[in-house]
Amino acid sequence: MSNEMTFEKELTANDTGETKSHQAGIHIPKCQKDLLAFLPELDPSTKNPDAWLVATDDEGIEWKFRYVYYNNKFHSDRGTRDEYRITHMTKALRALGAREGEILSISGIPRSGRIRIKIRRENDSKTEVPQPVRVKLVGWRRVH
Repeated sequence: MSNEMTFEKELTANDTGETKSHQAGIHIPKCQKDLLAFLPELDPSTKNPDAWLVATDDEGIEWKFRYVYYNNKFHSDRGTRDEYRITHMTKALRALGAREGEILSISGIPRSGRIRIKIRRENDSKTEVPQPVRVKLVGWRRVH
């Protein structure tokens, strides 16, 4: 039995850069405990701890993403941020032709810092998990 996990997120226009806004990366909600446990452990006693993820796409191209816990709320009198994000993804998402409404899939062995990424489009074959009804995704979900 494999330790591998897969998570998916429906991409927003902001995620893909279609809004032309300054994007601070894809948000990882704190309520997504499985996803946070999948990603490398970050030390909250450090201001804005981070780890680099090595992501490989279907073509074998490697991308480096920064996984960061913006936590200046706890380290600065004027700090306001308390959120997890994956940044440095814009170039990869553009190269993969990602668009709003498509599905970003990340998979790998938990805590390894190495992931596989894929953009799943509506006309692509579905994941291995049976999905008889198409559900509009909000945020992340664990697939398997």
